[in-house]
Amino acid sequence: MRFVIVTGMSGAGKSTALRVLEDAGFFCVDNLPIALISKFADLIFTRNQEITKAALGIDIRSGQALEAGLKQVLEEMTAKNYNYEILFLDAMDEVLIKRYKETRRSHPLSVDGRINRGLVAEREKVAFLKKQADYILDTSQLLTRELKLEIEKIFIQDESFKNLFITVLSFGFKYGIPQDADLTFDVRFLPNPYYIEELRFKTGNDKEIQEYVMGFEPAHIFVDKLEDMLQFLIPNYILEGKNQLVIAIGCTGGKHRSVTLANELYRRLRVEGAGYGIKIEHRDIEKDAKRKALK
Repeated sequence: MRFVIVTGMSGAGKSTALRVLEDAGFFCVDNLPIALISKFADLIFTRNQEITKAALGIDIRSGQALEAGLKQVLEEMTAKNYNYEILFLDAMDEVLIKRYKETRRSHPLSVDGRINRGLVAEREKVAFLKKQADYILDTSQLLTRELKLEIEKIFIQDESFKNLFITVLSFGFKYGIPQDADLTFDVRFLPNPYYIEELRFKTGNDKEIQEYVMGFEPAHIFVDKLEDMLQFLIPNYILEGKNQLVIAIGCTGGKHRSVTLANELYRRLRVEGAGYGIKIEHRDIEKDAKRKALK
């Protein structure tokens, strides 16, 4: 029997996680009253002949029973040798606030309408679950399909869980430094392909730009030194419990140099068997073209 408790911050993707697990053959129950969880566990662990995989969604909607009641339930399950796993979904407050505003939903704990106050109260109430979690997924940088892939890797493909998820992000300084960046690097010291007519309208995803940018020795030295530093930092971030790392590389417009070097860093860090997940994102690669189209 595989029993997964899906929990975390409201708006972080719990419903998506449950749908993915249900599609994978898990028997899923959402928002079951805390008082009934013990009976549900007894049923699937001792009296069930058909269900081999179950997932239970629990969140702040359980009210006051969440902390005291659920702690006791989990202790009872452990005493009965009921093996369970906890998947905790999290995201940065600014991301959660944006999601709530986009869906026009109110936070369960924001009695005065202030979402940020509701999030503060919620984090306090679910902190004990995060501490006990077997898997923590930060969905701040994940698209829905990317979240689905991560859940499938853990619970369907049985791959070893990579608690740290790295985003290599290219950007243009003229569009602003990414607010969620943990590490930011400026590559405007390299010659700009924008000033070469035949290269201006290409991007760092094109071979011609890559050959031009990487044709300068400082570009290789920069990536070598950055890779060396990250090989030191990443294992220490993992030990410290960090679960989201955004590495931002910027040039003027986020189209040529930053894209090329972000691609090269991603290629070097994306190694099989690494203790982290990784993706690449080019935030501003199309913005120049869109601005010109609007003129």
